[in-house]
Amino acid sequence: MLKETYALLMSPNKNPLKHLPKIVRFQFMTTLAFMWSFIFTMWIGTMAFFGPSAIAHLLILIGVFFTADVFRKAKKDKN
Repeated sequence: MLKETYALLMSPNKNPLKHLPKIVRFQFMTTLAFMWSFIFTMWIGTMAFFGPSAIAHLLILIGVFFTADVFRKAKKDKN
């Protein structure tokens, strides 16, 4: 089943582009390959940078809320 699915997508003689001239088929397949390479590159890049970015944002938020809590308690103790 996996072989048939792969052939349906990747084989120029079995995919829906099979009725086009060979040069046009090649151009479309090259364009699709470039597009999917770009999509997967962006996805992997996003996954690689999301974790550190989320941690950095979390640290900033913790700092902001901690500072606000200290200021609130100091104001409360003054009264």
